[in-house]
Amino acid sequence: MWSKERHRRILAMLATNQQISAGDLAQVLGVSRETVRRDLVDLESDGTIDRVHGGAVLRQTGGEAPFEKRRTAQTRAKRDIARKAAALLVPGCSIFVDAGTTTSIFGQALAGLSDMTVITNSFDIANTIQSAQSNIDLFLLGGQMMSDVPATFGELTLSEIRRFKVDTAFIAPVALDSAQGAFSYDLHEAEIARAMLEQANETVLLVDHTKMGQTSRVRICDTDAIDKIVTDNSTSDDILHPFRQVGIRLVN
Repeated sequence: MWSKERHRRILAMLATNQQISAGDLAQVLGVSRETVRRDLVDLESDGTIDRVHGGAVLRQTGGEAPFEKRRTAQTRAKRDIARKAAALLVPGCSIFVDAGTTTSIFGQALAGLSDMTVITNSFDIANTIQSAQSNIDLFLLGGQMMSDVPATFGELTLSEIRRFKVDTAFIAPVALDSAQGAFSYDLHEAEIARAMLEQANETVLLVDHTKMGQTSRVRICDTDAIDKIVTDNSTSDDILHPFRQVGIRLVN
């Protein structure tokens, strides 16, 4: 089978299934994983798909804005959330923090604290804490850079997360819906967030008002996996009420 025909069939399968693994592609197309990898690299270069850990997803038009552009959005709300989230911490605690624009600002609040353990895949957070020379045990998870987000992702990162058991995971999803749960835009980012919350005794989501009542492409967790939500005071009571009803603590 010629490469153009394989590309056509890959796109057809993604149009139907939205996401497909490299192993399934190799089996269906009757080729090696290396051939599939080259095909996915070609299709990503053409702008038609996004490679994610273990496979590919169809590229969406009007997708998530670049990280540097998102960094400057809702800055006041994110600072408010970071301050409130930092107030939840106690001496001697251990936490996971995933990579994102909200958690980058949370990292600035963490840098002013001490006597805790912070484990993160975010270069921004690690650099901020390290530069502050605070009394924090800091771990930067290894892995692969797979997007414009300055962080590590992939199987190595996931395996390192599973080596730890922490008190709290601080996760910043791109969307949160009271019925459907928390979401990320990219599969590999959702994988990291999900692994962190699975290794934590408590899950805290950092979500500004523009992300509440929204959904995105990849589910991180259901609502019943959330212990606390930290948001800014612009989030309406209508949005917050369903979370209160199921026993989630709201910090707003």
